[in-house]
Formats: sequence, C-alpha cells, structure tokens
Amino acid sequence: MSARGPVTEVELAVSGMTCGSCAARVQRTLAKQPGVEDANVNLATERALVRFDPAEVSVDDLVAAAFKIGYGLDSIAPEAEGGGPQEPLDEAAIQRRWLRRVALAWPLALAVLYLSMVHMHDAWARWSAFALAVPVQFVAGWPFLSQAAVRARRGAANMDTLIAMGTLSAFFFSAYQVVFTHPHTQHYFDSSAVIIAFLLLGRYFEARAKGRASRSIKALLERGAKEATLVASGGAETKVPIEQVRVGNLLRVRPWDKVPVDGEVVAGESAVDESMLTGESAPVDKRPGDWVVGGTLNTSGVLTMRATAVGADTALAQIVRLVQDAQGNRAPVQRLADRIAGVFVPVVLAIAVATLGVWALLVGRPAAGLVAAVAVLIIACPCALGLATPTAILVGTGRGAAMGVLIKGGEVLERSRQIDTVVFDKTGTITKGEMEVVDVRTGGGGDPGADQVLLLAASAEEGSEHPVGRAIVAAADQRDLLLLPASGFKALAGQGVQALVDGTVVVVGRRWLMDDLDLAVPDDLHRAADELEAAGKTAVYVGKDGSVVGVVAVADTVKPEAGETVAALRGLGVEVVMITGDNRRTAEYIAGEVGIQRVLAEVLPSEKADEVRRLQADGRVVAMVGDGVNDAPALVQADLGLAIGSGTDVAIESSDITLLSGDLRGVPTALLLARRTFRTILQNLGWAFGYNILLIPLAAAGLLNPVLAGAAMAFSSVSVVVNSLRLARFRGLRRVPAPSQEVHRAPEHALAR
Repeated sequence: MSARGPVTEVELAVSGMTCGSCAARVQRTLAKQPGVEDANVNLATERALVRFDPAEVSVDDLVAAAFKIGYGLDSIAPEAEGGGPQEPLDEAAIQRRWLRRVALAWPLALAVLYLSMVHMHDAWARWSAFALAVPVQFVAGWPFLSQAAVRARRGAANMDTLIAMGTLSAFFFSAYQVVFTHPHTQHYFDSSAVIIAFLLLGRYFEARAKGRASRSIKALLERGAKEATLVASGGAETKVPIEQVRVGNLLRVRPWDKVPVDGEVVAGESAVDESMLTGESAPVDKRPGDWVVGGTLNTSGVLTMRATAVGADTALAQIVRLVQDAQGNRAPVQRLADRIAGVFVPVVLAIAVATLGVWALLVGRPAAGLVAAVAVLIIACPCALGLATPTAILVGTGRGAAMGVLIKGGEVLERSRQIDTVVFDKTGTITKGEMEVVDVRTGGGGDPGADQVLLLAASAEEGSEHPVGRAIVAAADQRDLLLLPASGFKALAGQGVQALVDGTVVVVGRRWLMDDLDLAVPDDLHRAADELEAAGKTAVYVGKDGSVVGVVAVADTVKPEAGETVAALRGLGVEVVMITGDNRRTAEYIAGEVGIQRVLAEVLPSEKADEVRRLQADGRVVAMVGDGVNDAPALVQADLGLAIGSGTDVAIESSDITLLSGDLRGVPTALLLARRTFRTILQNLGWAFGYNILLIPLAAAGLLNPVLAGAAMAFSSVSVVVNSLRLARFRGLRRVPAPSQEVHRAPEHALAR
C-alpha cells in the first residue's frame, strides 16, 4: 500500500443548496471521493471545507462530482500577496433577487385568491385566475421548479422537489378542471399561487436573517485599513493601497488613522484603541519597541512603524479565518439532523403518494387526496432542519469574536456546556505576570522616608535587567523621582545588586545578602519583612552606610478581575482549581484572596498535564486556562483549552478558545455563551423536528389547508434563524463582586534573589 501524501485543505463555494438534505447529499458525495479525508458542508455559509490528498483527487474532480448530483462548486480565489481574507457572499444581492420575485408573486396571488373566493362560480373568474397563476407558478416560482428539474435529471430530490411537485400538482389539476370539466368544478389555483408567494416571502426573510447572521465576518473585514502611508528612505511619504505593503516597509500612522498592518513601533508615542481585538475600550500606550496590530486605531500621537506581518499573516486576517472556520464547523449534535435530512425527502414523497392513494382508492375522494398530498409535500420541507445548527453557530461564534472570545466551532461549543471544573494556571493568567512594587517600609528614628528608600533602591537598580530591579525603577518613575547618579554597578547573581549612589554604597537584595555583607537589620524592619512575606510578597532589603534602612515589597499582582471571575464561575456551578509551581503557603494565600478553594501547588510545567489527567480520572470534565506557551500540554490534555492571548497569537493550536484581551472574565463569558448557543441549537432542532412530526399527519388527514401549510413551512425556517439571532444580543455575565480588593502573590522561585 502506497503511503498517503500530504493533505491539502480547500474551501469551496457551494451553489444550488436549498435545505439540509442538499448539504447532507453534497457532503456525502465529496466524502466518498478517493483521497478525500474529510468533507464538511455548511448550509448557512454555503461553503464546503474539504481535506484531501492532491495525489489522488483534484479540485476539478470534486467540482465534477458535485455537478453530477446537481450542485455547483466554485474555487475561492487564494488570497493575493498583501491581501486579506475573502469577502463573504453578497447577501444584499441575494435579498434583492428574492424581493423582486416577492413583488411579482404577491399581487397576482392575492388577485387569484380574490377571484377564487368571491367569484368562484363565474367562468371568467376561473379563466382569469388561470391566467394570473401562470406567471406566479412559472416566473416567480422558477427557482423552485428549475432546481427540482436539476435534481430530477440526476435522480435526486430535495425540498424544491417537494415544492415543485406540490404546486405543479395543484396547478395542473386545476387547469384540467377549468379546461375540460364542468365550469362549476372546484380548482386550486389560489392554493398553488399563494403557497409560492408565501414560500418566496419566507426565502426573502430567510436571506435577510442569514445576512444579519453573517455580519460578524463583514464587520471584522471592515475594520481593516484600506491604505497605508509608506515612508521612503529619504523620509518622503506616499499613500499606497494596503495590498502594496510588504514586510519591512516603514509606515507612518497619524492620529485617528487605522494601523495598516501588524508591526513594531520604531519612533513616536501614542495611545492605540485596540477594542476591535480585545473588546476593551481603554487605549493602550505605545512607544518604540511595542507591537501594534493592523486594524486598531491610533488616537493621539504620530507613530512610525515597521511592518512585520501583512495580508493573510496579520492578526485580523487570522481572526477572520478562525471565525470562518468555526462557523463552518459542525457540532456533533448536527450529525443526527444531517442523517435525517438525507433521507427525509424520499420518505415524504412516499407519504404523499400513500396519502393520495388512500384518499382516492379507499375514501373515494381523489380531489381531497390531491389537496392532502400537496399539503404533505409543502409542510414537510426540511429547511428549518438544515438551518437549525449552522445558524446558531454562525451567530454565537460571531458574537464571541466581537467580545474578544474566539471559539473554534460547534464541537467546542458542545464540549463547553459540559465543563464542571476550570483549572487556572497562575503566572500570567490569574496574575499579570509582571513584577510591581506594592509596599515600602522604613525604620524609625533618622531613617529616610519611603520615597527616599525607593529612590536609593531605584538608583542602584537602574542598570539591572532583573524583573525585580525593573519593577523598582518603574515604581520610582511612576512617583516622578529623579534618580541619583550611580556608578560601579555590580550584579550579585541570585542575591541582589550593589552600586555607588551619590558617593554612598547602596545594596539592594534578599536577607542573606545583607547577612553576607554584615549589614545590620533593625528588628522593626525584620518584622516588617516577615509580615510582607507572610502575605505572599517578596521582601527586598535596601542597605546604606552599613545598615538596612528600608524594605521594598515586590509582587506579581493578581489581575483585578480574578476574584470576580472565580465568583462568576462558581455561580455557574463550576469548581475552580489553581495550579502553580509556587510553594504551598504562597499558593494558598493567593488562592484564598481570589476565592479559589482547591490548589495544586509545587507542580512543574511538565507535570501540569498529569494533574489535569488525574482530575479527568476522577470523573471531572476539565477546562484548562493558560497562556498557551508552557501550558500547551495541559491545554491539549484538558477537555477544553482556553488560551490567554495578547491579540497577536490568535492561532494558538493547542487551545479551543482564545481570549484575545487577556481579561479573565472572558472565561465565564465563553462558557455561558457556549451554553446559550447550544441551548439555541437544541431549541431550533426541537422546533424543526416537532414541526414536521406534528403537522405531517394533520396534512395527510386533510386537516391542514395547503395554503396554511405553505405559510407555516416558509416561516418555520425564518423562526429558526430569528431564534439564533437572539444570540447577537448576548452581553455576558452580570458583574459579580470580587472577594477582595487588594490581592497579591509572591513571584516564582526563579525570580528570588
């Protein structure tokens, strides 16, 4: 057996689909082709995603296979260099086409209905109704008839088959009655005409609703810049289309311009509104060395940036691609609907024939049998069944993207609703991952004040690259303290630093460094250091002139929303666990501050996946929340992986959900959105199944008028889409008060000096 070659993934536009049975048939056909590993067809987006071995099958082969069963496949042009993601289908044009047919059908159908009800015994009225019904049946209703004919030529059937058979049966039976039988014989031109009018109106409303559902992609695409200001080597500026920007180009971004592509700031300072990525409205300060993301908005100063990612490689393009992939991804619950939709049409045809036969042969009323059979054919169209799942996923994932929560498809949504345990990594997840000065203590008597102690420490640490040193310098800068001249800087590995500050030797470091250098530690400062460390902070001593004059407390601070997030998760009935490499005392302190009751402490990064596996072995359904880097094995092991993203690493392969803003409130928001979306899917499927199960017997028994059946069928699919659109109003969780206002933790052991 020859080894399978590299697998290629291609996205194709599908034309000719009108119901769930269409999507199921196209998907089965593509999946059966040699070399195809997987095929997924989405009715709502009218796209097919196919993974195949190009050595065994080509795109042309796939197109030919779909054509044989009456559907069109079109290759979606690859993104040009410098270009972005593809535009979605032109929903506005589709809506206009349906609206024109509605405008033709309804006046004529109402006229036919009036003539049939008010002047039913007048010969001129019957002939007039006949004449007016012709353009409704064969012009306005042509999409139904043409698609049914295409399916018939290829030995297939779909919902258009049901519509065509039902309305044509009523039309030709009525024409025969008018032309060849007694002038007072009943006809059903009103039924066929009004049914088509209702179906066209339903298609129009469905197209409008689907257009609203796909707005998330359009909104993301519209956020990108259309042009950029290119800076030449001599400093000259030129406006160019965004497609002409290349990696390495220097670009100028003026106030209220959109950042054109992803890149690094090389000159200038400004505040950039990154809400399009993170959902957070507060602008983020940018200065040389910082990264900016294409599509974000420069709000103040002028920035000069170097392009590092363009076209399909930008963060915005990756977000659009992730949302498109998610919207094309099926939930496992949809498989049952797909199987049913695939056999539904033939079963309905059999029921309709049986209905006609029973009424004609056993009851002796063939005309009534025809009406009942038409009602069966019309009421059973499985539109709602095919739209139930994809429209909910379409709206739910789109809403998530707008809130900075990227959900990778229907399967993720279904798993999310089952989560009963959330495990948080600590550093960079519960905490900010950055050291900060949180307290300064001084001794009594003639010792310097807090600002003076901080100034001495910062002046000595100015040349340090250690996180603790950088935090001390940053704190002095925040207090507008002017650093003193320093020389003779000396880093003492693992202990601290020493420098000559304003002519005086200043030592900054841990307690054992003070002991090694024989610096006296006053009792009050020794007690202050013990108190700070007991509260989960790192105590850094500041020595001068042979004695310790103060203690600076440094900590990796907890994110302000951490306590609120934990409370919200517990309100959803989810157990919260924290996992960390810290010692147990420090870990339990910070866990207590944010309301976490279960702590897995002193766990090495390589052991995190094992801890998740143990929780799963206890019967827990586990979500892991981490930064997506050293937590990758645990994210993969968990039933659901949530990665805290910076906005530029949106393609973290190990996660199922990415929180772009890094705001922990995105975790309960994501779980609640998943639950709401899945509940909407179940509501849609329940309506679609129940609608057909309840009304088909009524139609077969002659208790449902074909006109009412047409109206009900037309608006059943609309109701499914409208129900899904309720997800667009999802606002997340209500604010829950955090357990504590001030929460800190000690740094990792690697930061200790």
